[in-house]
Amino acid sequence: MVDARDASGLSTTNMAYNMVVGVLHTFRKRLEIREALMFANVLPPPIRALFVADWDPDEPKLPFVDRADMTREVKSLREAHNWSPDSSIHAVAIALRRNLNEEDFDRVLSTLSPAAQSYWRI
Repeated sequence: MVDARDASGLSTTNMAYNMVVGVLHTFRKRLEIREALMFANVLPPPIRALFVADWDPDEPKLPFVDRADMTREVKSLREAHNWSPDSSIHAVAIALRRNLNEEDFDRVLSTLSPAAQSYWRI
């Protein structure tokens, strides 16, 4: 959370928490269950828990859309308590890469669509 806070310019880790959850869930909604589980396996355990929290596997898979639309989706999570900046997806990508095995992360991303890979590009 500290790295996400710092990368985004937010003031507190509490603010960053909401942003991180929004970024993870926005991504998760665009994956098949098998893809999401492969992705979750390379996440650090606390972030993995956030990634799978409140998951409805029956929810229809959404298409990847432009970054601005997905950022609006990130910002819609707990809207009254959401201070996610426009750079939230990029900021979480930076923070995430600082806290996992990038080789494993890139290996899993390489099995996903170009749009999914682009989501985490920094």
